[in-house]
Amino acid sequence: MTSVIKHAITPRPRDLGDFTVRRVLPSGNAPMVGPFIFFDHMGPAEFPEGKGIDVRPHPHINLATVTYLFEGSLMHRDSVGAVQNIEPGAVNWMTAGRGIVHSERSSDEFRSANSRIHGIQSWVALPAEEEECEPRFDHYPMEVLPTTEIDGIAIRIIAGHAFGMEAPVPFSHPIAYADCEARTEATLEVPSGFSERALYVAEGSVKIDSKVFETGQMILLEADADVTTTMSGDARVMFVAGEPYPEPRHIWWNFVSSRLDRLEQAKQDWREWNFERVPGETEFIPLPD
Repeated sequence: MTSVIKHAITPRPRDLGDFTVRRVLPSGNAPMVGPFIFFDHMGPAEFPEGKGIDVRPHPHINLATVTYLFEGSLMHRDSVGAVQNIEPGAVNWMTAGRGIVHSERSSDEFRSANSRIHGIQSWVALPAEEEECEPRFDHYPMEVLPTTEIDGIAIRIIAGHAFGMEAPVPFSHPIAYADCEARTEATLEVPSGFSERALYVAEGSVKIDSKVFETGQMILLEADADVTTTMSGDARVMFVAGEPYPEPRHIWWNFVSSRLDRLEQAKQDWREWNFERVPGETEFIPLPD
């Protein structure tokens, strides 16, 4: 019997100073899944009163960041002037285009008590013809995102289309991103119709082809296979899918592009501070050595 599983990715821990993340993408086995080129699982991390996250201003080009929280909050500020408190269940989509700078910090309210943060930050590489578009930030409250419940599994569409629903987030390339949370042990039929697709176990465990996958694992699936997964009663999985680009994508630090020379230009621009600044911010993360 042919397996529906291509392979599984076990993430690498990355210490960000204030907390540790699980870095899933890029991976040696899968540099990308569709247009998804970066996937970090944040937390769950606990902070005592008075403590929080302080990610100083840093740049991006030719990509969109997607921040989606399960718990906690983050205050987003960027060089286009957007100021947004990111809360659970909302989609925060920052299109870097030709270049954007942003910071992510815990609010005073978050620091006023013992707090937790838990969520996913991913990057989506932009189509080649849109890489140098104008930067922008779009916030979609939880209430505007399409949701449904299928056999005891609550599903919310974060981006693209899946499970017969489509998110309001505009993106011109085929993509799917969904949050699937089991209320009890349940069976999920994984959507097909994408050349590349994966499930990431954010909480609990899932079983596919009699194999059990635990929290922190991403399972890459065969494109044309019918896939059914059994989710534990406390399971939460992220469905990630899309079509690959015809051109390869290159990633260095916070920069993504289809052109290597564009990465070199971005490095020089950050060294020389040729990016617009985040209003009210004076700190910044220097270019790595």
